[in-house]
Amino acid sequence: MTLRALRMQNATTSVADGKLATATHKVGAPTRIGISISTKVSKKAVVRNRIKRQLRVAFRCLLPRISPGWLLVVIVHPSAARQECVTKQFLQELEQLLVAAEVLNGNS
Repeated sequence: MTLRALRMQNATTSVADGKLATATHKVGAPTRIGISISTKVSKKAVVRNRIKRQLRVAFRCLLPRISPGWLLVVIVHPSAARQECVTKQFLQELEQLLVAAEVLNGNS
């Protein structure tokens, strides 16, 4: 898995299609989480949805320890479908990724 993390600021400015866009976010806003699984992981939607459900459960376990004000996206690699991953494995890997990105409270 790959984790992309972005700390929300009071005001962010971006340029898209030649237009300037400004979005405001509260610093204490809740953390938003996205999960991306392409068809390269598995052609079967059943397998992709099972992995998404397991990742959601792992995030629910870690949610009280995650600092507020983050935008997180988890990208699942094709190797996740080849092996029988269980929620415990996803939990351990997510915790390692969040600690490395300094997203967890206390960086435990």
